[in-house]
Amino acid sequence: MQINQKCIDACNHCAVACHTCSAACLQEDDVKAMARCIELDMDCAAMCQMAVALMARDSDYAKQACRLCAEMCRACGEECQKHEADHCQQCAKACFACAEECERMAA
Repeated sequence: MQINQKCIDACNHCAVACHTCSAACLQEDDVKAMARCIELDMDCAAMCQMAVALMARDSDYAKQACRLCAEMCRACGEECQKHEADHCQQCAKACFACAEECERMAA
């Protein structure tokens, strides 16, 4: 069994950052302006959690999941970077770090 703990940790950290960001975005004055950020946060968190589950089970699909996770993390990070809010900036960092680990895992 080859479990990549570094990737699992990055995915877990990213999922938490995305959940935190989406919840904080819902408290912003102009929630409508944050709609895309919230949507990507929720998708990214779900994908990170799926990737963790597949890696933990040493699934044959873990590498494919990590490839998709990396793509989704980059999209989420790019959107979060557009917003000045600290929660968005922290989320972007977590997303980009996770994307790098997932790309390594998928290689």
